[in-house]
Amino acid sequence: MNIRFYNAKILTMVEGENIVENGELQVKDGSITYVGSEQKADSTVKWDREIDVNGNLLMPGFKNAHTHSAMTFLRSHADDMKLQDWLTQAVFPYEAKLQNDDYYCCTQLAVLEYLTSGITSVCDMYLNNEVVSKAMSDSGMRCILCGTVNGGKENAASLREDFAKLNGSDPLIGFVLGVHAEYTCSRELLERVAELANELKQPFFAHCSETAREVEECKNRYGMSPIELFDSLGLFNSGGGIYHGIHVSDKDIEILKNRNVSVITNPSSNVKLASGIAPITRYMKEGINLGIGTDGPASNNCLDMFREMFLVTGLGKIRENDASAVDASEVLKMATIGSAKAIGFKDCEVLQAGKKADIIMIDMKSPNMQPVHNIVKNIVYSGSKSNVIMTMVNGKILYENGRFNIGASPEEIYEKVDAVCKRIFND
Repeated sequence: MNIRFYNAKILTMVEGENIVENGELQVKDGSITYVGSEQKADSTVKWDREIDVNGNLLMPGFKNAHTHSAMTFLRSHADDMKLQDWLTQAVFPYEAKLQNDDYYCCTQLAVLEYLTSGITSVCDMYLNNEVVSKAMSDSGMRCILCGTVNGGKENAASLREDFAKLNGSDPLIGFVLGVHAEYTCSRELLERVAELANELKQPFFAHCSETAREVEECKNRYGMSPIELFDSLGLFNSGGGIYHGIHVSDKDIEILKNRNVSVITNPSSNVKLASGIAPITRYMKEGINLGIGTDGPASNNCLDMFREMFLVTGLGKIRENDASAVDASEVLKMATIGSAKAIGFKDCEVLQAGKKADIIMIDMKSPNMQPVHNIVKNIVYSGSKSNVIMTMVNGKILYENGRFNIGASPEEIYEKVDAVCKRIFND
């Protein structure tokens, strides 16, 4: 479709560019073809839609760099527990009961929430990648899936299979190499994954340094931290990313910096599970790329990038005892450009001609967004999901004014997820 947006404020997120006032943005066949002054725009094109933005804001969609979408079936089921008890008692036993079709509708439910939060792409790390990727693609959602293998060395084969199957066949879908975590993998499995990563020259991702217990137990097993172990095995030779990165040493940070490894922070989950506060200021000073993820709906329980952004800056200030730490403008970059860089979402991180049309519209006329002294600060400090008017992915409007366009109605999805929950939890 060809869609023209006019009478818009536009936050391109391009370095050095200011907010465009009275601007116009044009989308053709999934890509942005023009961003700028309304007076200079090409008016000769036949448009499928011309949308009056009415002075509201267009900006790049948020990139959720770490989530477990199909865990929606566990939302508010596994709460107020210590992390290890949460995993072993309230998560793993019920995940074992999931059937193939369950992953599809539970992922669709997450997509609905992503769209209302202005999230246009996700890095999903869960089970049954084939079904999850189909749910994402059928919904029109941009998604990179991350390997989450665990256990023994024989499970490394599935990473190779998913890498070959899920890369290149669908422009909305990709796959990166990863494991669940050091503590759920044998050394032999990690060595096999390292061999694959180096053969394919691909980045590597994992839950890492999330809790103090995790780090200490790894040191007891191997005499080094999880980050040191991964590096010693060659897993970071082509870069990659770690999810959480809370309990890190100076040596860990040096490895992350030298190996070009991103840190994806997940503050809501870390607060709820009492895992700790990531050293965001230190990462920023060291020039380590930072992205933001919601984590899954079992540990969060909300897939809301506005809440994550506020917590990144708020917790950063508390950790440093400095109200000037972790500026909101840097946090907005983390949720868009930083997350895109961390996971490899190419050509959709800013609003610029030639980039993919992954765009959101923010209502600037709601009470919580007035007055407008600083749009960026408003988004991070006072913005909420209620301000998202529209979410577009790859040139297709998937959410607009409370209505969804993902191939299934919310009511249909809710009914299916409810049936999944009744079967699993009443068994």
